[in-house]
Amino acid sequence: MTQVIWIVLAVLVTFSVGYLGYSKYLARFLELDDDNETPAHKYEDGQEYVPSKKPVLLGHHYSSIAGGAPIVGPITAGAVWGWVPALLWIAIGNPLMGSVHDFVSLSGSLRHEGKSIGYIIGEYIGEGGKNMLLWFAFLTIILVVAVFALVVAIVFDAFPQVTTASFVYIVLALVFGVYLYQLNGPFLPGTVLFVAGVFAGVYVGILNPVALFPAVGETSYPAGTLVLADVLNLGTGQWIPGSSATAMNPNRAAWVPIIMVYAGIASALPVWVLLQPRDYLSSFLLYAGVGGSLVAVIVGTIFGTAATETGSLVIADSMGAFNGFWGVEGAGLAPLFPLLFITIACGTISGFHSLVSSGTTAKQLNKETDARLIGYGGMLGEGLLAAVALSTLAVAGFADPAGGIGAALPNFATGGGIIFTSLGIPQTFGAPFMALVLVSFLLTSTDTAVRLGRYMMEEIVGLRAGETASGFNVGGGIRSTLGEIGRGRYTNPLVQAIPAYLMVISGEWLTLWALFGGANQLLAALALLTATVWLANWDDNKQLYSTGVPMAIMTTITILGLSWLAFYSNLYQNLIQGGAEGTAAIASSTVQMVLALVLIGLALALVKKGYDNISTVRDRGPASAVEPGDD
Repeated sequence: MTQVIWIVLAVLVTFSVGYLGYSKYLARFLELDDDNETPAHKYEDGQEYVPSKKPVLLGHHYSSIAGGAPIVGPITAGAVWGWVPALLWIAIGNPLMGSVHDFVSLSGSLRHEGKSIGYIIGEYIGEGGKNMLLWFAFLTIILVVAVFALVVAIVFDAFPQVTTASFVYIVLALVFGVYLYQLNGPFLPGTVLFVAGVFAGVYVGILNPVALFPAVGETSYPAGTLVLADVLNLGTGQWIPGSSATAMNPNRAAWVPIIMVYAGIASALPVWVLLQPRDYLSSFLLYAGVGGSLVAVIVGTIFGTAATETGSLVIADSMGAFNGFWGVEGAGLAPLFPLLFITIACGTISGFHSLVSSGTTAKQLNKETDARLIGYGGMLGEGLLAAVALSTLAVAGFADPAGGIGAALPNFATGGGIIFTSLGIPQTFGAPFMALVLVSFLLTSTDTAVRLGRYMMEEIVGLRAGETASGFNVGGGIRSTLGEIGRGRYTNPLVQAIPAYLMVISGEWLTLWALFGGANQLLAALALLTATVWLANWDDNKQLYSTGVPMAIMTTITILGLSWLAFYSNLYQNLIQGGAEGTAAIASSTVQMVLALVLIGLALALVKKGYDNISTVRDRGPASAVEPGDD
């Protein structure tokens, strides 16, 4: 029987080599210098540009990038193709591509006033290329908001204890922000006090679980769960829009809009009020969940203290090491190449991270050298989360490969609870704790995504660094009014939340997951293209292999993956063979096919523009290069 510890050791070895060796080289290659003034200091405004302590910013960045995808992806891929190919993609791809992607995206933004990757590429290939990338990023953000809001709702429904615990830690974060930034309280004692409060919140949640509507179907709540609909006489909730859609029920359908409203409010607040203190506090939950799981695997392997039949943590017999190129039955026709590399995005490489790195994080970096730990190290941390997710599946056993998110999430919490028994922690505490760890990632990623969407629109419509718009200063014609609403701090969240909500309640959200994965990976390829163009224009002697090779690999994988989704999954299976039943399903398949082809066309157009720019610069020699950040 194979021990789960081999999954952990594999990633620890490759990640350690990457951080201690490759990231040091990249830091020198990018010429990071603490004498350079960062955008956080240059444009400090107390709202978006706020210099932050390295551990605080690391907590925010890690919490923002590590959403549900590094959990859902590895679990789904491991179930379909086996745990070995999933592990290899994480262990090798992360330090060579994903961490490089995050590091150079953050460093490039530092040298361009904290602007996004869209702005950076526009500096070199023109306004058209910039707007193409920004619109693509904005549409990807809407997909992120839709999927993550639904995943939080699923977790709240499966573990009502987490609802209460999440409320507790959000309130604590608001108080901690006032304590830290308004009262200037001492940092270390405050950390100890408030972190202890967050962990106590887990226990409070276990004692006082809360749900909005009664459980239906196979769902059951813990004894003593407070059902608010019963108290307020709201009935069973069948009247909630989307309550009968796929993977939904009244409780989940009610949570989705609440989570989106929370994300909109949180994204409009100054970063010191909630974002920084909450992410810093929740980072301790995340470190405990990821680090604690890794320690528990080691302890359980050495001492045999896990609450299993053998006392050790072994990979379940139902988990295949390699299930063949086409995967297991029940998942449909799913070729390992290229679909595995789209299924596991976050955890190996993710374009969403370039938006975080060049969006909120670059505006808060105190020193340039902090970028190595936060950019490269933060992505390695997400890779560890992916390894933990794969380990929980290995311990809990085979998940339904066709079940997607609904099958993945219970395995993460259940398997995590089993792993923590190695440390003497009861599974009744460990499982809700791991569910809270997941929600901590997701809530942060959701409102950060909304904030980033506003940044994208600010750059599309036009807003100088350090300026803000409320969204209510309308007038001056339709175009001016739409621009004000689109970029407004208080109105832009509605622009994102409304289409995201409609996608969730339509019942077609499952079919959007593959499209989200393809869009996310394509965005990663375009971010690497942006970095390659920047480096080529910065210095004629800069090597382009560190970013150019991963860019070429991801572009190829993404185009092939999206082509499969467009022509086989949607055109052949759903439209020609009649797999899509009903008008809504046919319309959904048609839209997905068109979107996939548009994404392919967009990628090829931008790659062509980037290649032309690099060729021109390198052919002309050093005299044609420009300094990073030149306007």
